[in-house]
Parts: sequence; structure tokens; C-alpha cells
Amino acid sequence: MPPSPPAPILAASAVAVSIRGLVRRFDAVVAVDGLDLEIAVGECFGILGPNGAGKTTTMEIVEGLQTATSGEVTVLGRTWARDAAAIRERIGVQLQETVLDPLQTVRETLTLFASFYRRCRRIDDVLADVDLHEKAGARVKHLSGGQRQRLAVGCALVADPELLFLDEPTTGLDPAARRALWEVIGRFQARGRTVVLTTHAMEEAERLCDRIAIVDRGRVAALGTPDELVARVGGEEIVELATDPPVAAAALRGVAGVRAAHLEAGVHRLVVARVADALPAVLAAVAAAGARPVRLTTHRATLEDAFLAVAGRSFSDAEAAAGRAP
Repeated sequence: MPPSPPAPILAASAVAVSIRGLVRRFDAVVAVDGLDLEIAVGECFGILGPNGAGKTTTMEIVEGLQTATSGEVTVLGRTWARDAAAIRERIGVQLQETVLDPLQTVRETLTLFASFYRRCRRIDDVLADVDLHEKAGARVKHLSGGQRQRLAVGCALVADPELLFLDEPTTGLDPAARRALWEVIGRFQARGRTVVLTTHAMEEAERLCDRIAIVDRGRVAALGTPDELVARVGGEEIVELATDPPVAAAALRGVAGVRAAHLEAGVHRLVVARVADALPAVLAAVAAAGARPVRLTTHRATLEDAFLAVAGRSFSDAEAAAGRAP
């Protein structure tokens, strides 16, 4: 795999998180392999990648929950080795799975988390932030999935953190609950605070993140704004085409108007500048190969396409491969 692109150099006062040469090994498995990142104060920074890419391990090291094998990590200008207590007072963490006491009320849960800090916000203000004021007296076991996720974020907000870590915050939520949580995150960042977010949801990353790191096999494979990453695809639109009988990939590479072509599970994914210009030539090439189209869709280039361009496989295929890994 090509080396990680260098992280941009930011002024020291503007850096919320700095990661240099981060490595984390578990016996023979290298979960994080020389990862470099700098995250600016005030931005929503997304870490995108399949399961097993090293996202959660990286997050847990930055959060102080794991120890790095090697490398340097600073959080708000401090290190966990020297300033653990000071860092904890200034960050909020929502883990991938948050287990809360089902018999406590929402207010009791937030009050308990507030007791862990020397300085905390008014519970009513936190309830308002996460839109749970009407549920303040409800027991956790009676909350919906979206309400529990918002409560978990509320627990991370009670200390009025400067830096908020969110690990897969909307997994399993319906679209309405997902968007409600996006609004919570947006309000937090609007106060000038920093968010570091891991997600599997491409739409979520595009909607929330100022910059994104695509992480694959423990390294940063690409880094930039959502628009910059999509621009790496090299075109503006994608044509997905399946044929009967199947057509070899070579038959569509080099067709006029096609800038790049990938074949996955019998489906050609073609990067084109303009569908109207490229499609007639593509269909002519299919016919010349003695085949006919049985599936044809088009869409504008997305982060999924950017992932394919960077990693050489689609996000869904990378997820499936990670799920089969021992």
C-alpha cells in the first residue's frame, strides 16, 4: 500500500489532536500502522473506513482508553502520560456501545455523569441540547433507540468539553433519529468546539464533516474535504452496468468518455465526465461484445466512489472482507 499522505501542518494553537507515527499491535496483528493526522480546533473531523481499518483503535488511543505501541499523540496540547486528569476534564466521549443503567431516569443518568467532573453544565441545559427535556423523568429502559443515543451524547456533553469524540453515533438509528442527532452535533460545533467522528455512513460524513480521513489497513489512505475526496475520482458521474453475457473489463476501458473503469461482482463501475456523452459509446461497446445491458444506473460521484478510487475496492466490499477476517 502507498505511504500515508503527510498531515497538513497547523499552527500549534489551532491543533486539537496531533497524531504522529501511531502504531498499535496486538500480537501479530497490526491494527494501526504508522498513522499521521492533525485535527484543527473547531472542525468536525471524520474518520471513515471499514470494520478492521483501525478507526476505533485510533480513537481509543486518542481518548486514553488504549496505549499505543509506538508513536506520539497530543490532545489539546497535552499527553496522556503526563496530563491524563487535565485531558479528561476537557473532552467528552461517546463510545460505540454505551451501557446505561436501565432503571435510572434521564436526569439521574446525566447527574451521575456530571458528578465525575469538577466543572459541569446545568443538567437542564444539557437536556435542551439533546432534546430530551420532556423525557427527563423517564427511565432509560423506556427510551427509544434514538433517544438513548442522544442521552449517550448528552453524557459526553455534561462537562462542557472542548473536544467531543463520537464513535459510530448513529448506527442502527432510523433516518429521523439520525438527523436529530446530527442537529445535536451541529449545535455543539457551532459553539466553536471540535468534533472527531467515526462513521460507516457516507451521507453522515458528507453532511457533518469539514474534513475526512479515509483509513484503510491501519493507515490514512486519503485526506481532505468531502469535495476534495470526491474530486479524486477523476470524473463527475458514475455509470454502473451489468450485462448478459458478462463483458470483460477490457472491453469498456478506453471507451470514449470513460475516465476509469472497475469491475466488481459482475458490475462495471465507470467514471465519466458526462453520462450523455459517454453512454452511447459504452452501449455500442457492449453490443460489439455480443451482450446486452441488464442493469444500468447512474449517479454523481460520492464518497463511496472516492473510497473505491483510493482503496481499489468499494466500501461495502471492504466491509465484507473485514467481517470475514479472523
